[in-house]
Amino acid sequence: MGDVGDLAKLVMAVDGRREIPDARARLGHELADCLWSVLVLADRYGVDLAVEFSRMTDGIESALQS
Repeated sequence: MGDVGDLAKLVMAVDGRREIPDARARLGHELADCLWSVLVLADRYGVDLAVEFSRMTDGIESALQS
């Protein structure tokens, strides 16, 4: 869970709400780290992320069209 917290802190720093040296430079690495964690969890629990992403975006599109 630390990865997401670290990401949130870097985002706040990039937005100017926290002081973290080299926040912009570190942001890409932290995003990739979080993505890796999500991919590992999806694999571990048999979640097809392509299917779930499509389902999720379809839901957003439907809501926006309403």
